[in-house]
Amino acid sequence: MNYHAAMKILIVDDEPAIAETLAYTLRAEGFSAEHCTLGNQALARLDGGDHDLVVLDVGLPDLSGFDVCRLLRRFSDIPVLFLTARSDEVDRIVGLELGADDYVAKPFSPREVVSRIRAILRRLDPARQSPARRGAAPGAPRFDIDRDGCRIAFHGHWLALTRYEYHLLALLLERPGRILNRAQIMQAVWQDDGESLERTVDTHIKTLRGKLRAIQAEEVIVTHRGLGYSITAN
Repeated sequence: MNYHAAMKILIVDDEPAIAETLAYTLRAEGFSAEHCTLGNQALARLDGGDHDLVVLDVGLPDLSGFDVCRLLRRFSDIPVLFLTARSDEVDRIVGLELGADDYVAKPFSPREVVSRIRAILRRLDPARQSPARRGAAPGAPRFDIDRDGCRIAFHGHWLALTRYEYHLLALLLERPGRILNRAQIMQAVWQDDGESLERTVDTHIKTLRGKLRAIQAEEVIVTHRGLGYSITAN
């Protein structure tokens, strides 16, 4: 991604007033924005690989936003920000488990959406890495947390984390060696301790482990059966 160029955002929403207002705000903030109303149209446009992020409504006329995201993940890892009129927590978690980077419930402020988009792009843009951080320097700490940018580096490489992956990993790093159970993690990261939603912790731990292993083949997140998870100290 080139964060300094006019980044191209695709808005997928069948409500013209919402899409046009959001597109206007994005353009005013220096982004390039276009709009379509159907999930199949979105998939066709995104297949070209010309976009930097997609704002995806859950309730579309042809495919649900969740179905679009499932199909999209077969050929693209483009960042996805869900929009939805559903405030149900289960829908939110299901959306994030599909590979979405964030989630905003309607009604929303267009400027809030732009702020979320900027935060996603900062987390995922490798061009914003300092050249000194691209390789691990001798004696450098295993993890480096940039709290202002909501980024975490592992062995000198910035991780491409979703919003909730960042908060989960940061939580574990704040308490190295301490075991946190799923309810504690849900309460701290998702502000919810519902038992029916604890499975999302396991899903996010799995994706975090995959991203860490892609940089260094070592197990730093430890599973304590029947208890929870911990992270080894730096």
